[in-house]
Amino acid sequence: MKKENKVNIKRREFLKNSSLGIAGVSLSGGIASSVVSQNTLASEMKTVVTAAHWGPLGVVVENGKVVKSGPAIPPVIENELQSVVADQLYSETRIKYPMIRKGYLENPGKSDTTMRGRDEWVRVSWDQALDLIAKEFKRVRSEGSFENIFGGSYGWQSAGSLHSGRTLLHRYLNATGGFVGHKGDYSTGAAQVIMPHVLGTIEVYEQQTSWETILESTDIIVLWSANPLTTMRIAWTSTDQKGIEYFKKYQATGKRIICIDPIKSETCKALNAEWIPTNTATDVPLMLGMAHTLVIQNKHDKAFLKKYTTGYAKFEDYLLGKVDGQIKDAEWASKICGVPADVIKQLANDFSSKRTMLMAGWGMQRQQHGEQTHWMLVTLASMLGQIGLPGGGFGFSYHYANGGVPTTTGGVIGSMSATLDNDTSNTGQSWLSKAAKLSFPLARIADVLLNPGKTIQYNGTEITYPDIKLVYWAGGNPFVHHQNTNTLVKAWQKPETIIVNEINWTPTARMADIVLPITTSYERNDLTMTGDYSMMHIVPMKQVVEPQFEARNDYDVFVELSKRAGVEDVFTDGKTEMDWLKSFYQSAFDAARKNRVLMPKFEKFWEENKPITFTASEKAKKWVRYGEFREDPLLNPLGTPSGKIEIYSDTIAKMNYDDCRGYPSWFEPEEFAGNVTEEYPLALVTPHPYYRLHSQLANTSLRQKYVVKDREPALIHPEDAKAHGIVDGDIIRIFNKRGQVLAGAVVTDDIIKGTIGLHEGAWYDPLDLGVSEKPLCKNGCPNVLTMDIGTSKLAQGNSPNTCIVQVEKFTGETPEVTVFKQPKQANA
Repeated sequence: MKKENKVNIKRREFLKNSSLGIAGVSLSGGIASSVVSQNTLASEMKTVVTAAHWGPLGVVVENGKVVKSGPAIPPVIENELQSVVADQLYSETRIKYPMIRKGYLENPGKSDTTMRGRDEWVRVSWDQALDLIAKEFKRVRSEGSFENIFGGSYGWQSAGSLHSGRTLLHRYLNATGGFVGHKGDYSTGAAQVIMPHVLGTIEVYEQQTSWETILESTDIIVLWSANPLTTMRIAWTSTDQKGIEYFKKYQATGKRIICIDPIKSETCKALNAEWIPTNTATDVPLMLGMAHTLVIQNKHDKAFLKKYTTGYAKFEDYLLGKVDGQIKDAEWASKICGVPADVIKQLANDFSSKRTMLMAGWGMQRQQHGEQTHWMLVTLASMLGQIGLPGGGFGFSYHYANGGVPTTTGGVIGSMSATLDNDTSNTGQSWLSKAAKLSFPLARIADVLLNPGKTIQYNGTEITYPDIKLVYWAGGNPFVHHQNTNTLVKAWQKPETIIVNEINWTPTARMADIVLPITTSYERNDLTMTGDYSMMHIVPMKQVVEPQFEARNDYDVFVELSKRAGVEDVFTDGKTEMDWLKSFYQSAFDAARKNRVLMPKFEKFWEENKPITFTASEKAKKWVRYGEFREDPLLNPLGTPSGKIEIYSDTIAKMNYDDCRGYPSWFEPEEFAGNVTEEYPLALVTPHPYYRLHSQLANTSLRQKYVVKDREPALIHPEDAKAHGIVDGDIIRIFNKRGQVLAGAVVTDDIIKGTIGLHEGAWYDPLDLGVSEKPLCKNGCPNVLTMDIGTSKLAQGNSPNTCIVQVEKFTGETPEVTVFKQPKQANA
């Protein structure tokens, strides 16, 4: 058979199983490639393999324009996020040209900052915009220092190794004299600070016990505040989607899957799991009730606690009420969490008698006192005594980036660094030690801008807020991410200059002074890997189409700014885009060779335009987290002061915080289902959306799959809906003392009574910004309602799930959602 006929047969087999239809990517050895048969497709049509956070992609281009996209490696469950490349490229929300806010252009650095978000925009040339930015940096540095510059940004902008907006921004700021950065993130702000005290590692971003071991040994999977079939559609790099496949395999065994969550999630329904509805922000009482059951029934593993943990006795005194007079039994827990006492007791018995893996999500630690949830879950797992056994214990990343998919043997590509190895001038180094002390928890950004000079407690230290005059944000959307939006609006008016690199007119871009149009990942070349833990594929991210309008790569923007600052060579290290990619690939090539794994040379890999696949060893498939620690805790101690799991932390106890004791405890949040009022009778929960990556893709056609009368859907229990005169499909106003939003009512039994669910990531769209103190968000951004308070003095993380609200049917003329249209523009 001729070679081209073999290719065509493979193409047909692939297209039959993919979402690309007639114009699809071909297969070569089971992997999509850019080989296009002239016998099958018109000569002007081609397929390019690239990748995004939602997986490797085959993108069909006809006459220079994207016409279709889909998976380059078909997933076990359809991932609709892969189908909207064209929407991203040709969106009405694209920023087309460099733009400057009219009032700012007239008076740079001294404008009326209250006009941010409602001023007109003026189109300028790239040189004019870059010259103005360079001038502003020079002014701010000369009038103050690096302390007055904040390099913002979040890393979700790009899956690529080179074109990461945050990394490139920080590299530029490093090269030009320094900046103030931040600690932590919004995802795991509380857990990543508490876990090193408890386990000696950050834990939330670590590899998990292998799924092969789970399939073989685990009797019960508990998804605690986790919705993996939604959250594993994405990854920090590019999702390998194998975790979803493993969940389906586990379901096929017929073994138990339990979901503990205020909402009956997509995962719970798809896996036909048992749903244990629980009140938002009450996971700690539920765990305490289980722990108490284990003790009184003498089913806690005393031998494990003695050998592998420290401080359990002090915690048990608290559990039994010897500290505060309150016994934390199942009956007590039931009144708080809403789970019947007999169910709590039965779960404790089931977990202790069967090999159980507690797979916890992160949503439950995004609340006031969020540190306690993960600490208490580790404590409960310690009492069960299964940590380090095949298929038992706990895991905090099974729902994220396909944790637990075995780590493959091969090579890992390099990536751009924010640090400067070649800076011999010391330009970007003298400020580093001082900057580290000024770095603040990300979730406190509004507080920082509003209160320069304020001192806060953080993880046993004190942090004094810097005075930020200039903010540069590249690759993030804080006006969707951050809590209490109306407070953020006020805080955002404090800096003298705000610069944003963006693809789209996001709410954050609209609140800036200078906006630069940036390419999507489909308009540039890059590299990525799939599976943050498995490292299963190296994927070429080939440029699919030419940049739209005047969009430029972040890298090229910062090269130009570095040139204006006289540090171009420091920033670029003398490399072009392709030079960097070759060097990143070479890192993987060299490592693979040491591992006796063959990889093609870069030029061949790039020309073939298909992913490289690595496989996992049998050892990796059998890997058990904390297995070595369990086998010999003396030879394999944890990174804690005791070398053991610290159920009681003397380090934390000595901090003397009133909101974080030396052992896991229940602290009642300021707002939750247990202290609702007549004025605000419902708790609010803000789950991850199914059709978005936080706020990304909110401006695509996927939005039509979930909106209710062009509004974000709000889940409400039938009894709550009836009590407020609401029926399914109504536009409703959700409000509290912090703000108000519109949403579309979805009346459903899939949410616990007393809680309303509004997905995070909706673009903020205020009706009367600057006119009303609490403008109505027309589109349903939940952070208009949430509390901007630190989780505790320990971590100062974010607390969106600490919130109570009121709801009513909206009457009157419904305002149009306008955030997905171009903002007002003036003539230059």
